[in-house]
Amino acid sequence: MSRPSAGRILVIKLSSLGDVLMCLGAFQAIRAQHPAAELVLLTTRPYVELAEASGHFDAVWCDSRPRPLEVAGWIGLIRKLRRGGFGRIYDLQLSQRSAWYFRLLGPRWPEWVGVVPGCSHRYAPPAKPKHVMARHAEMLEAAGIARVPPPDLSFLTADLSRFGLPPRTALLVPGSSPHRQVKRWPVERYAELAKALAARGVTPVVIGGDAERAAAREITAVLPEARDLCGETGLPELAELARGAVLAVGNDTGPLHLAAMAGTPVVALFCRESDPVKARPPGARVAVLCRDSLQDLPSAEVVEAAEQLMQSA
Repeated sequence: MSRPSAGRILVIKLSSLGDVLMCLGAFQAIRAQHPAAELVLLTTRPYVELAEASGHFDAVWCDSRPRPLEVAGWIGLIRKLRRGGFGRIYDLQLSQRSAWYFRLLGPRWPEWVGVVPGCSHRYAPPAKPKHVMARHAEMLEAAGIARVPPPDLSFLTADLSRFGLPPRTALLVPGSSPHRQVKRWPVERYAELAKALAARGVTPVVIGGDAERAAAREITAVLPEARDLCGETGLPELAELARGAVLAVGNDTGPLHLAAMAGTPVVALFCRESDPVKARPPGARVAVLCRDSLQDLPSAEVVEAAEQLMQSA
């Protein structure tokens, strides 16, 4: 095993998109605190390109997230971490998985900033719910990092001319994690919202991955002038679309968080499966609408919230 070096630091953040985006400020703060260090991020495959583009890291390692009985995978991961010779590890994942990484790295532990018992810089999570970005800021402050800036998306740029979009657009985000269907507002309500936006001179633009193509087809069937960009945009394009949009409306999912960080007025739709106190999109102009079930959220209420945000812009 390589000897621990204060000049080599690991940051752990495995998923998900919204959570990784909300860590961009923490990444920047850690880099500012250790300007001469070799800074390495351990993340999962979907976020490697984003992390590399951010410019905060000297290297980005991909974690295959071995399952409990995948012994060879665990041995390979822990061996790689031990050989890394890290003098300090910042655990921004704050999960049972990353806690196991700490336990398996013993008995010669590096400095570890996180919540796991026995680590050198342990943060005690607050008794009451608190936003994840506030928790990260408190944890880093306890480790000597006084300020965490807001997430900076300036490194995400793209040319949107190929889409030929009109000047006034609103982003609709009908998707969410495939295994969390309960977090999705009914697509027929999105179609009603799209018609209301079009009546106000705003062109709805549906964004998402291939999994959202069916929802986009339903929306464009009701409103043919709506634009379907599902599967056609990466994160740079999404950030650029958000900068030019007058509004974004969507479920609690990564692309909506990105839109809020880009400064777009956002209407975020939350159900009982996610707590806006912990995970609301960060931004100055964010309206959160909550229901135990999003089936019970009428389109008229969303339209009203959208109108208020557009009028105040």
